[in-house]
Amino acid sequence: MAEPNRVEPRSERSDPTRSRRSQHGARVRSLEEARRRSLAWGVHAFTASGAVVGAIALLAVAAGNFPQAAILMLVALAIDSVDGTLARAAKVGEVLPGIDGRRLDDMVDFLNYVIVPAVFLVGAGYLHPAVAAAPILASAYGFSQQDAKTEDDFFLGFPSYWNIVALYVWLLDVAPATASAVVIVLAVGVFVPLKYLYPSKMPVGRTAMAVLGVVWIVALTVAVVAREATAAWRLAEISLTYPVAYLALSFWIGGLHRKAS
Repeated sequence: MAEPNRVEPRSERSDPTRSRRSQHGARVRSLEEARRRSLAWGVHAFTASGAVVGAIALLAVAAGNFPQAAILMLVALAIDSVDGTLARAAKVGEVLPGIDGRRLDDMVDFLNYVIVPAVFLVGAGYLHPAVAAAPILASAYGFSQQDAKTEDDFFLGFPSYWNIVALYVWLLDVAPATASAVVIVLAVGVFVPLKYLYPSKMPVGRTAMAVLGVVWIVALTVAVVAREATAAWRLAEISLTYPVAYLALSFWIGGLHRKAS
């Protein structure tokens, strides 16, 4: 006897609607992945743009245009201030695991936080080239240390803020002898195991420090952009309060680093 025709269950039959939904879902996932990758590449490009800014700053120094170089140092500082937050938001390490964002950031920072300000200070006549070698060599050591940051989120040793040093030396028109002394003391400070605050990872007072940091950046920017106009207001001297407070809090909260035995 012939077997009656077998009726396949609906779940086993072709379902055009389900197929379309599956294809649509695949397209959505593909577009989302492309969006995430584009965003991650964009963040890396933003970080790398700091190196372009640094290169233009060096050209400005070579041309003797120190106001322009100072403004470019501020632009590089602004890029570095936000690129980490953007990288975490875009999860660049997860989306582009083949790109080491930390290494990229360190390369750009070494240019903008060390090389550019050292050349700036020499070009502007505040440092002898031999003295400028001190922060470069000290920071080469500092940037290469595995424990450049402590387990409790402090910088270990002076964290190579030479761009800030250079801007204040220029704004305040510090005597070359004084500038040399400050640079040498801070270069030695790179090797001294004192803990310096990591503002975005402070255990207490993080919000207050962030707000004060924004006010400081604005004041410093105005002082740099309108150097002559703001000299009478002593804006540069007033803005120096924040770096001084940063150092004082670092010594008070951080202190000397002691490794766990």
